[in-house]
Amino acid sequence: MKFDFNYYNPTKIYFGKTALNNLKEELKNYGENILLVYGKNSIKRSGLYDRVIEILKETNKKVVELAGIKSNPTYDQMMEGARLVKENNVDLILGVGGGSVIDCSKGISVSAYCNGDPWQKYWVNFEEVDNKIIPVGSILTMAGTGSEMNGGSVITHEKQMLKNGRVFSPEVYPKFSILNPEYTYTVPKYQMISGIFDTLSHLMEQYFSGNDNNTTDYIIEGVMEALIDNARVAIRNPENYEARSNIMWCTTVGLNTITGLSKTQDWEVHMIEHQLGAYTDCAHGIGLAIISIPYYKYIYKHGLDKFVRFAQKIWNVNGENMSKEEIALAGIEKLSDFIKELGIPTTLREIGTTEDMLPKIANSCVILDSGYKKLSPEDILKILKLAY
Repeated sequence: MKFDFNYYNPTKIYFGKTALNNLKEELKNYGENILLVYGKNSIKRSGLYDRVIEILKETNKKVVELAGIKSNPTYDQMMEGARLVKENNVDLILGVGGGSVIDCSKGISVSAYCNGDPWQKYWVNFEEVDNKIIPVGSILTMAGTGSEMNGGSVITHEKQMLKNGRVFSPEVYPKFSILNPEYTYTVPKYQMISGIFDTLSHLMEQYFSGNDNNTTDYIIEGVMEALIDNARVAIRNPENYEARSNIMWCTTVGLNTITGLSKTQDWEVHMIEHQLGAYTDCAHGIGLAIISIPYYKYIYKHGLDKFVRFAQKIWNVNGENMSKEEIALAGIEKLSDFIKELGIPTTLREIGTTEDMLPKIANSCVILDSGYKKLSPEDILKILKLAY
């Protein structure tokens, strides 16, 4: 392990079919005022909303609701939640939904008592939180982002056409997260495959960095193999509990920071997709899949040995009588085949991107310097054109 690190994750996980039974006990740790944050109508159709409300009533909680969180949560929604927190003296924010709901809940938790504009302070200047933080709990209904066990919060400022991500310190992590794989059964297939690729992308962003031999890469490889194998089962049978439970845990492990230890990490695919999402409002995992193939073909020579390892260990590329470059490219093609197997679109045109958007997206992307190649806006535009 090349780099020193500190590891701490304070989130308590309740996993499995009976996980919700622990909510009542957890609620005893917080005051009576609860902000319930959720998406549109899926948790009501599934009956989960009624069950959560029943538990909140049984524990004598006063509930205020923030509904309708978008798949790319917005600054305006976050600030509406912040207003509700202050007006109702909220003691706990309970997010019930996928990563977007949990991201928004964390955003609300740091914004409610912020001195100044939280967007500028926390998502643009990346300052440490110096104000009161409202604790967050989560009940996960869609596997993909890993937000249930980390400090990440991605928010879209619609007026500024910016989608910015921020990783907060452990004080902002959910205090507890309830993970019942059965709650993911009702997620539409499009969202399920988006979440699967989002998870795979998180793993690849951490994997494709560094040239040293470290335990973390072996962990990532194991999680990637589990994710790919179980995704294939879930595509055929979405209510296969074993497959959906494995996918859910892959998602959580894939971004609870353990798969990033002693790694420089890349994350440029995410930076490009964030701006793609700001302009198109596409599903996050779908955008990541479309960008990944041209991006990796553009940079693979700069991390050739790792791409060879990826091809051989994850996709079983034989490599006999092949050059390193040929092996690496074969691995990227196998990744492309898997994207098609999932049923994910492969071009930006298919998700509503117009050609005039491409320079705007390229010029507004955050450019990082932790992967195998630091890109310029011109490089990003070339990648977007290859994806178009």
